[in-house]
Amino acid sequence: MKLSDFDFDLPDTLIATRPAVPRTSARLLVAEGDAIHDARVGDLLDWLRPGDRLVLNDTKVIPARLSGQRHRDSAQGPVSAKIEVTLLEPQADGAWAALLKPLKKIKIGETVVFSDDLSAELVEIVDGQGRLQFNLSGDDFDAALNAAGAMPLPPYIAAKRAADEQDKTDYQTVWAKNSGAVAAPTASLHFDEPLLKALAEKGVDFTHVTLHVGAGTFLPVKVDDVTTHKMHAEWGRVSETAAAEIAATKAAGGRVIPVGTTALRLIESAARVGAIAPWEGETDIFIYPGFTFHVADALMTNFHLPKSTLLMLVSALMGQDEIRRVYDHAVRTGYRFFSYGDASLLLPKR
Repeated sequence: MKLSDFDFDLPDTLIATRPAVPRTSARLLVAEGDAIHDARVGDLLDWLRPGDRLVLNDTKVIPARLSGQRHRDSAQGPVSAKIEVTLLEPQADGAWAALLKPLKKIKIGETVVFSDDLSAELVEIVDGQGRLQFNLSGDDFDAALNAAGAMPLPPYIAAKRAADEQDKTDYQTVWAKNSGAVAAPTASLHFDEPLLKALAEKGVDFTHVTLHVGAGTFLPVKVDDVTTHKMHAEWGRVSETAAAEIAATKAAGGRVIPVGTTALRLIESAARVGAIAPWEGETDIFIYPGFTFHVADALMTNFHLPKSTLLMLVSALMGQDEIRRVYDHAVRTGYRFFSYGDASLLLPKR
């Protein structure tokens, strides 16, 4: 299985840099078996049935991009350097793994000042990444980070414009709860409270799980034989309640539909023995064609990068030929791609 099998031509003009407003006005491509339908996210009521269960990732994106100053005394007087920081993930001891640029401008033991309230000491450098110990913790850290940080927009958006205050709303789901992600579960960005209410009134059920999306989600696949690719690990949890709700839906004949590839990867990680069970830990599950799905019956997701692991995942669910047709249609008819783009509802033949 070659990397070139998952390539396609994508015009740069189709990469969305802002979301649709309102959220539910985004386009929705519905792939149902061999048929493709053009709709809007607000039309989900027409495609979901009573007894279906949407699985929602309730991770909360932190404003993980920080710009600060490193101050150092020298024989010529104080010397400063600008340090850009991207937080990657919290460590067990309270420190944060982070990317620092330029790393050569800071030494272990030095402090970066981000605001009057927030600073961090570089305590270690491992494999090109730093470990930062902040001066604050808990709610105080969250408040200071929210004031000083910017949302960690994906590289393909950040290359076109800087993050701003609007992204702190746009790049967050309406049900975000558990802080820890440095990328959003983007399919979930299409939902608002009125749509959730309307779906619930129709009899659609909801289950919340948590997967903290890491910066590794944007890493390219660098091997030609995709089966040898090593996925980055991300922390997740499926609670006893969540597992029981999903199992009950399966037993009753309802469809389990994760919203986003993160939710799908998590529930399939929790069902490697064949049935969903409570689960907590780090998952590096890699889903590509030939994978056996134990839980997910369908998927709502955005449109993904060429040659990406996420494109491989949807190809595993729908079949490579069908996904090629879906993406050809999406490009030809002007669907918007990636994190702030439009959505698809993938309903495979069973």
